[in-house]
Amino acid sequence: MTANQILDDVRAAETEALASVDAAADTAALAAIEPSLFGKSSVFGRLKAGLGGLDPEDRKVVGRALNESRTRVTDRLSARRDQLSAVERRAQLEDERMDLTEVTGELPMGHRHLLSQAHARLEDVFVGMGFTVAEGPEVETDWMNFEALNFGDDHPARDMQDTLYVDWGKPESTLLRTHTSPVQMRTMLAQEPPIYVVCPGRVYRRDTADATHMPVFHQIEGLVIDRDITFADLAGTLEEFTRAYFGADIETRLRPSYFPFTEPSAEYDITDPRSRTGWLELGGCGMVHPNVLRNGGIDPEEWSGFAFGFGTDRLAMMRHGITMLRELWANDVRFLRQF
Repeated sequence: MTANQILDDVRAAETEALASVDAAADTAALAAIEPSLFGKSSVFGRLKAGLGGLDPEDRKVVGRALNESRTRVTDRLSARRDQLSAVERRAQLEDERMDLTEVTGELPMGHRHLLSQAHARLEDVFVGMGFTVAEGPEVETDWMNFEALNFGDDHPARDMQDTLYVDWGKPESTLLRTHTSPVQMRTMLAQEPPIYVVCPGRVYRRDTADATHMPVFHQIEGLVIDRDITFADLAGTLEEFTRAYFGADIETRLRPSYFPFTEPSAEYDITDPRSRTGWLELGGCGMVHPNVLRNGGIDPEEWSGFAFGFGTDRLAMMRHGITMLRELWANDVRFLRQF
């Protein structure tokens, strides 16, 4: 093939390539044609491979023309990509646009956040079962959060909770509470049995954010202390709660487990057809450990009790079929309006 024939092919290839670039309707279509323009099997690739059959002088002329054509096509491709990206960006912004114009007259009513709704519903359920609601500080002492609940200084169970400590007092003496259990201890220290309380609130752990974990989340824990309380009372309370919150079709089970503040301890599961096993873990429970009762100023020879705890976020997700925990924190109005 002569140099003039190759030059004609270069010009034809450039014309066809520019037309293809201009005809691309969106960035996806543009990305799809790019390999056919510059890949080894493209027209430009084949023309470059044919330079080897030319004499040095013709090879220099044709090579320069080929490079110039490729540059023009590349520039057109880049400009077209910027143009299409701008169009798609404007369309996306318009689709996600929210009207923040000040409204006069009657304003549309908002509503509680999904987690606030879950807290209110849980409190209503437990108050209906005879419990009262207790609250406590989110910044706690190490004694209230760990030691009083039977976590010794070197207790391996401390490793189960990655703690966020606060720069106050002695090192690692003050922290953001890792559970609402300190409220149970404060309640025991503040009042005489019998005690029937639930403790809702925000808690903190050094968790990596993913589909089911956040470093800030919510719990609701319960504490019952009275005479002659048994594990059967605990099982019956959880069964009654499950029926009241989820409905009569949900079944429950208790599995042996370990927690330093209860003995014996159990994991509390409910049926979930979406999971691989058919069960979903909701929380832990058990009979209050005698050491915890003593630390709360209660005689374990006279009184007994049980405790339980659930993740409010997980309960809300389960009830409404939500799969991503972070949706509860993103504050996307389009998501929140559904509940």
